[in-house]
Order: sequence, then structure tokens, then C-alpha cells
Amino acid sequence: MITAALPGECWAITDQAAGNQRQALALAERLGMPVRHLVLSPRAPWSWLAPRLALGGRLVLPASQRTVFAPPWPTVAIGCGRGAALLTRVLRRCAQGHCHTVQILDPRIDPSHWDTVIAPRHDGTTGTNVLNPLGSLNPIDDAWLKDGRDAFPTLGALPRPRIGVLLGGPRGSIRIDKPYAQRLCDLLLAHQRADGGSLLVLGSRRTPASVMDVMRARLRDLPGLIWPDPDEDSNPYPGVLGWSDRLVVTPDSVNMLSEACAVGCTVQTWVAAPLTGKLARFHQSLRDAGLLHDLTDKTAPHQQPLRETEAIAEALRRRILVA
Repeated sequence: MITAALPGECWAITDQAAGNQRQALALAERLGMPVRHLVLSPRAPWSWLAPRLALGGRLVLPASQRTVFAPPWPTVAIGCGRGAALLTRVLRRCAQGHCHTVQILDPRIDPSHWDTVIAPRHDGTTGTNVLNPLGSLNPIDDAWLKDGRDAFPTLGALPRPRIGVLLGGPRGSIRIDKPYAQRLCDLLLAHQRADGGSLLVLGSRRTPASVMDVMRARLRDLPGLIWPDPDEDSNPYPGVLGWSDRLVVTPDSVNMLSEACAVGCTVQTWVAAPLTGKLARFHQSLRDAGLLHDLTDKTAPHQQPLRETEAIAEALRRRILVA
């Protein structure tokens, strides 16, 4: 709930990455201000060293993008991604302290270069101006889920339990490949034989074509959907989250897992090989909170949703008002 109005405009600054855009816009929209989304890309050599090399002011951008990165400066600027971290750092100097700059995700340099840094706990970033949510920021709440159900009502007619399956892609040592897909299908089919219901399978931009081929071949005779579908343009992701009784998510994506955990149904994953580093810490933190389970586990049908964006927005609002 918004407790105090903020004057002026908020800029959400990102690159083309959908995950970065989703986080920056989710937070910006919760501040209750007019939001302007700027998709910008620093040019070389700044792009090579972002966000460390911050000299040059607006020259860090190509000439075609400088017209939008110009006064009047906003009251708040929220960046997500390395390039955006450079631009919010530059903006802080250009606005001479009259813009509260926010960096989402670990900037990998001293957080004091921004007014506020928002980095998930597994990043290990700390400081007096750092906020540490458990997962990534996202727009999912009850109203968002209802909109998803309203937009895709046909999914609600599918037999229950409706199991949403969210597929990512390879990341580091994590292999989301044909053998992984075959084993995942074995587990999903075993659940479907035991419980009935339907499977709502969604690939992402990072999902290999070979994985989707396995899914279509193995699951095509079951009730549900498999997307991408050449005959269906609209991405049913909001509908799948809105209608699912349980969600199964590949282990590679912090954003996908965070959004699944925001729904309020049981969230499961299948990990084929040990996880390492930050991703392992993130998985463990979700498990410790009772938010994530193995696909082979017997779990309760519902759990408390992980919804942190409003609380982070409120904490940020308070910081801006007292600055």
C-alpha cells in the first residue's frame, strides 16, 4: 500500500533482456509515479567496463539515444543490468543529487555509487544502502493472477490438478538438454498417471528446440498445452501461473523460480546435477523457507506466496522521502 506520494517521474532503465525489464518495471510501477521505460545500450568502450568506467556523462550513449537521456531529470531512476547500472551512476552525477538512483542486482562494485542497491541475499552484497530480498522482484500478486485467468479462460476448463511446467535453458554447468527433458518427462508422466489432471508446458527464449521436441513427442496425448505453439501467438504465461495447482520449474532461472514462488501453489524442481555458487545458495534459501521442493517429494498443495516487491517499494519510498 502506498503511504506517501512521490513527486515527479520515475525512469526504468534497462537493456533488451526481458528479466531485467520485468524487475525494473515491477518496482517502478509500485512506487505510484508516472513511469518512463528507457531501453538503452552504452557504447564501447563504456559497455566493455560497465559500470566501472563512468566518465564522459551522456557521451557513454550513442548519439541516437542521448535525446531521451536528457533533462528534465527524473525524481527516481531504477536500473537493472550492467549497462543500466552505468547509466544510473552517470545520471546521479548529471542530476547533481536531485535524482534518487537505484540499481537492481549486484553491481560488482561499491554500492555507494548509487543511492540504493537492491540485491538478492544469495549475491552476498551488503551495505547501509542495500536492500536484500530473498528472490527477484516481479509484478505477481492476486490481481495479476486474476488478470491471467481472465485472459486465458480456456485453461480453467482443463482437468485438475493443472500442473504448470516452466522450462528455462542451459546455464553454466546446468544442462537443460534432451536427456534432461527425457527424464523430466518420465517424472511428469508418473505424476500424471497417479493423479490425473493436465500439463501446461511453457518454453522460454532460452529453451533449446531439442527440449521442446521431446516435450511435444512425449506429452502430446495428455490434456493441456505445450507452448511455443506455431498456431498460437499469445504467450499464455500469465494464464498458466493463474490457473496452475502446482508448478514445476527447471532449476536454472532465479527469475522463473521467484515468480513461481509468488503464486502461492506448491513449487517443485528437478535438479539433475549438484548446483554451485550463488544459484545453490538461492535454491537452499527457498528450501529453507519451505518454498521449493523436489519433484519427487510429496508436498502440501499450497504454500505462502513469496511476494517481496511491495515491501521493497515501500522501503525504497521511505528512503527517498527522508533523503
